[in-house]
Amino acid sequence: MKENYITNSVLNIGGSDNSINLFEGQYALKNGMSYNSYLIKDKKNTVIDTIDEAITDTWFKNLEDGLNGENIDYLIVSHMEPDHAYNIGALAEKYPEMKIVGNQFTFNILCNFFNIDNIENRKILVKEGDTLDIGTHKLQFFMAPMVHWPEVMVTYDVTDKILFSADAFGKFGSLDIDEEWDDEARRYYFGIVGKFGMQTQALLAKAQTLDIKTICPLHGPILKENLSYYIDKYATWGGYKPEKEGVYIPCASIYGNSLKVAYKMKEILEQKGIEAKVDDLDRCDWAEAVANSFKYSHVIFVASSYNAGVFPPMFHLLEYLKDRNYQGRKVGIIENGSWAPSSGRTIKNILGEMKNIEIAEPMVTIKSRMNENNIEELKKLADEIIK
Repeated sequence: MKENYITNSVLNIGGSDNSINLFEGQYALKNGMSYNSYLIKDKKNTVIDTIDEAITDTWFKNLEDGLNGENIDYLIVSHMEPDHAYNIGALAEKYPEMKIVGNQFTFNILCNFFNIDNIENRKILVKEGDTLDIGTHKLQFFMAPMVHWPEVMVTYDVTDKILFSADAFGKFGSLDIDEEWDDEARRYYFGIVGKFGMQTQALLAKAQTLDIKTICPLHGPILKENLSYYIDKYATWGGYKPEKEGVYIPCASIYGNSLKVAYKMKEILEQKGIEAKVDDLDRCDWAEAVANSFKYSHVIFVASSYNAGVFPPMFHLLEYLKDRNYQGRKVGIIENGSWAPSSGRTIKNILGEMKNIEIAEPMVTIKSRMNENNIEELKKLADEIIK
C-alpha cells in the first residue's frame, strides 16, 4: 500500500480494470480504465467516493489495508454515477456508524439507488463553502453542478492543499499504463463533460481562489507537477477554444472517392505550410473525431451524399458536435454525389444550428470522382480557410 500514499495521511485506495474495452457503453478504451477512491487517515477517518462494481474486491481490500483495523467516520460522495457510487450501500452496511456527506442533490439521487437504514440520521448535508473538520485535516466543499451531473461537488483539503476534483481532470486508461495525459484526457472531456463548458469554467474560477498543490481526480493519474498546464487545458476546452492552429478533415466516404478528395485537400494545405489531419469516419473512433474537431482551429467536412442527405458517419459526428455545443470555428464543406449531391446542404443545415460557425466559400461539389477542375476549387477553398 505504500505506493498508494499521496501524502503521509492520504492514499488512493482505488484500482484499474484492464479487462474493460467500452466505457459507459459507448467509449472505446485502448488501455482499460482507472477508478480512484481516497482515504484520509485522521482522527475521523474519511473516504472520498467508492468504486465501480468491477473492482469491488480490490477496493475493499485496499480500504481495509489502509484502515488497519480502524473504522470509517465519514464517506464523502462527490458524484453519484455508478462507476464511483456502486459500493455506497455495501459500505454503509459494513460501517453502520459511518456518516454520509453530500449535498441535497446527492441525497435525492442516492435514494434512487440505495435503501440505507436510518439514512436521515446518517446524512450530513453540505452546501457551497461549508467545511468539515476531521482532525488535522479541514475539508471544504464546492459545488460543481453539471460537471457532469447536477449533484457533483469537489472537496478541497485545506491542510494538504489537495483538490479532490470528481470527474474533472480525469482521463481514460488504466493507472498501470504509461501514456501521455492529453489525448485520452481530451477524448474523455469532450465525450463526457464537453457539453458543459460554461459549468467547467465556473468550477475553474472557484479553483483559482484555492492554493492547490495536488489534483486527485476520480479517473486517471494524480496530478502533482506543472498543474498550470492541466488547468490551462481545461480552460481551453471549457472555453471551446482550439488548441492547435491547423485543419482537421473528417471524411465520410462510401467507396473511397471522397476519402481521396480529403487526402488531396490535406496535401494542398500542407504545401501551403498548414498542418492538416484526415480521419476516415467510417473506421476511426467517433470520440476521437469529436475531440479532434475541438482540438483544431479549422475543420473541413468531407462527405458523400446518401438517401438525399449525408452519409451516416458524418451525420453522427455533426450530431455529436451539436450535442457538445460545438462553436466558434471557421469551417469548409466538400460534398460528393453522383447525380443529386445533397450532403453539403445537410451539413450546412446542421452547422446552422450551432453557435458562431463561419462557413468558408466556395463549397466544393464532387461528382463521383475528383477531376482537375475540382482540384482548382480545393485550392480556392484552402486559400479561404487559411486567410
